[in-house]
Amino acid sequence: MKYRKQSKPAPQTHPSTLAVPSYHRVLVKHGLIEKTLSIPDAYEVFLKVGADLEVQKLRRKVAHGNKMKHVPALYLATAMALQGMTKQELEALKLRIKN
Repeated sequence: MKYRKQSKPAPQTHPSTLAVPSYHRVLVKHGLIEKTLSIPDAYEVFLKVGADLEVQKLRRKVAHGNKMKHVPALYLATAMALQGMTKQELEALKLRIKN
């Protein structure tokens, strides 16, 4: 009986996109930060975005609609709030968090 030779995957030369925290990917997706921004700086921006009044209003709507009460829900609700914003609202948010 012959056994198949298992091939090993090629070693990665760049970090996986999964190695980047999800809040970083969300902010990049919505154009609020550059992809090259460091993780600690991205977290500071994420906190500023979460503290924005418009995002909080949208996040509350999402949280009450889905009855999400646990810690990951804060991230998910913020991501969903950003997804529900128009391009103009995102640009206005970008200006607010820069100040």
